[in-house]
Amino acid sequence: MPDEIIDFLPFIIPLVIAEFILLGYTLKHILTHKRYKRGTRPLWILVTIIGMQFIGPILYFLLGKEEE
Repeated sequence: MPDEIIDFLPFIIPLVIAEFILLGYTLKHILTHKRYKRGTRPLWILVTIIGMQFIGPILYFLLGKEEE
């Protein structure tokens, strides 16, 4: 079993790094803006953190981000 995990590390590590970068950028955007197309700040923070594996941040940028 450990050999199988080691075989996937070159794929998993960049994916995890990209996931945390997207999460950080999304949370920064949520916390620095006051208006959203749909929902409120606490809602989008929850959606982003709970749906952390790309889904939450992508939903925010598609549905919640207010156009400037």
